[in-house]
Amino acid sequence: MKLVKMSIIAALGCSIFTVASADDAKPKRQLKGNMMEVYNVLPGKADNLVDAIADGVFYGRLRANSFKWDWKNETAKTKDNKALGLGGSMIYKTASFEGFSATAGMYFSTSPFFNMDQDEIDFAKAGKDTVSRYNVSTQDNYTLAVLGQAYLQYDFDKTSIKAGRQIFESFLTKSNDTKMIPNTFDGISVVNQNLPQTTLRGAYFWRQKLRDHATAHDVITFKDKDGNSWNNNDDSAIHKGLNFTNFKGDTNHDLIVVDMRNKSIKNLQVDVTYASVPSVISSLTGEVNYQINLGDGYSLTPGVRYMQQMDNGGGEIGGASLSGAINATNGVANGYKDGGSLDSSLYMARLTLANGPLKAQVAYSAVEDAGDIVAPWRGFPTGGYTRAMAQYNWRANTKTTAAEVKYDFGKAKLVPGFSAMLRYAMQDFDENKQGLGGVQADSNIIHMDFIEQFTPELQAKVRVGLVSADARVGGIDQDSYNEYRFELNYLF
Repeated sequence: MKLVKMSIIAALGCSIFTVASADDAKPKRQLKGNMMEVYNVLPGKADNLVDAIADGVFYGRLRANSFKWDWKNETAKTKDNKALGLGGSMIYKTASFEGFSATAGMYFSTSPFFNMDQDEIDFAKAGKDTVSRYNVSTQDNYTLAVLGQAYLQYDFDKTSIKAGRQIFESFLTKSNDTKMIPNTFDGISVVNQNLPQTTLRGAYFWRQKLRDHATAHDVITFKDKDGNSWNNNDDSAIHKGLNFTNFKGDTNHDLIVVDMRNKSIKNLQVDVTYASVPSVISSLTGEVNYQINLGDGYSLTPGVRYMQQMDNGGGEIGGASLSGAINATNGVANGYKDGGSLDSSLYMARLTLANGPLKAQVAYSAVEDAGDIVAPWRGFPTGGYTRAMAQYNWRANTKTTAAEVKYDFGKAKLVPGFSAMLRYAMQDFDENKQGLGGVQADSNIIHMDFIEQFTPELQAKVRVGLVSADARVGGIDQDSYNEYRFELNYLF
């Protein structure tokens, strides 16, 4: 609790010593609360190719990100851990010539101290993405310098096409840039807005580059031909049964995403997303949010999201559980009705009350008692509803209830630039789903964010996660922990 108090004091200290020059002036680029980028200034049009390059815009970022993870009980598989990332990025966007433009982004992260030693890098949790665990384990190298974005863009009418390595923010694919380097994809994406109040998008990706990787890798295969867990898709939510061995060396998978957003009816937003890794897994998700104006600046928005996951062969290959330890022959014994099927569904509901600087929400989610939900692309199926920091609550038969309050003290003209968020979540896991190493135990989570926007360019952020969990089957509490994060960003 001492560290919790220190974190809260640090956050409040940020607000007390707010730089007086912080005003409403917008920088070239801003960060949302989830660290997604918003571009306020974009290059214009050029008359020739030379001017297109010369009239482009640079977007710079200096960044420091630190993590401390304190387990309640250390075990053979868990150890208190820490991490520090120092670095930044430089992104260049050319001006547009005849509808064509280009973007390139270089990212750098190094961890000169306050990190896990080479022989203990496996214990790193939230801060693992400040380095490449593969590079640390094989080369003792704590530095990452990568080409995070590199794509050509063509715009015409109300259509935009991108080809190359890119960020694609969607229901299941996100940059999730909360560490040092964003999650990006190699492929082609198309956005069209010809239909009134409607945005249509499609993407075809053949490679993914997770945040802690120096090179791109397959979109869903776990482990490489040598059995290394950190040289392919090693996302925390990866299905470990969909690995190189079980795929029999066929690691050239593609990810297809098609989505639509419609706002034709006043105050109503409808979202539909289809995602597929052909011959492995696919899903169809629908979401509806309707804003009800209550007067005096208050609004109440009920929302529902439903996801249907369809097994296209992945269950037979890797089993029903993300652990990779369940298959058709041992599924029932380990709590899965059909151990060889990934057919499943997930539904969520929420109610959001908003008024100027205030946003309060209650939400609930439930996963069908079938296969686990597969989503290793940094978009979280329960995100925006019941997901708390560092939690993955889409195992089969998991039920979560959550409540949160956000308040922007700056918008309320109380404390310039300061905002805070408090979230509480109760997770009810199915303890009959044993799998490999047991399922996570039921838990209560308190998650706090404190953000201080000193100036339009300089931001500090403190995050605290407190997890109190039951003991797993066998009587050992190996899921309770406290986590602390502190991040500084300077944009130029």
